[in-house]
Amino acid sequence: METLFNGFTLIHSPGAFPLSTDSMVLADFVRLRPNARVLDLGSGCGTLGLLLCAKNETCTVMGIELDPEAHAMALENAARNGIDRRLGSICADLRQLPSEIVPGSFSCCVSNPPYFSGGFASTTHPKARQEQTCSLRDVFAAASKGLRFGGDFFLVHKPERLGELCALGAEFDLIPKVLRLVRHKIDGSVSLILLQMRKGAKQGLLFQEIALRDTKGHPTADYRRIYHLEVS
Repeated sequence: METLFNGFTLIHSPGAFPLSTDSMVLADFVRLRPNARVLDLGSGCGTLGLLLCAKNETCTVMGIELDPEAHAMALENAARNGIDRRLGSICADLRQLPSEIVPGSFSCCVSNPPYFSGGFASTTHPKARQEQTCSLRDVFAAASKGLRFGGDFFLVHKPERLGELCALGAEFDLIPKVLRLVRHKIDGSVSLILLQMRKGAKQGLLFQEIALRDTKGHPTADYRRIYHLEVS
């Protein structure tokens, strides 16, 4: 069991993808409007949904997850935290969104998609790490379909695929609005990117940058905020 914040906890099966830096920085990056309806694409055991519900008391999150075991764990996590009316999960393929997902009905979409389109198969969590069951294009298509006009799509990815992300955004009318660069160490290379894209928006991009540790390896103020640690 993982202890989150605001009294929330997360459980996952031994084979499920664990709580990761990717999920933490993405949840911190997401900005939700009041009473936001969130669609989580590839939601796993409900990690992002739990994190968003923990920090926002008015949002509701619906996850789409292909793996039956992870889907069942998401429902259990919602029930254990007493938010089963706010956090749901549908066991389905995001490439063919189920009828429960009404097109254009969500104000926000989030995704921590597989990072790698090819190469050697991962020995741990291959479906979560590599595009075996869905491509990046599939994720963008589902996000665009689920979002209403003016809705926001938040995702985390690897910096080397930024060009592809922007190209797909243009194809699906998802315009980049905020790009946040994430460095694990302040003097290190960019290891992750966070991107906010808005459906049907005008052009205009805001750049941000954070680091999780300083030159001595100590947690930064960004790290303490992201992990909800008391700032000294």
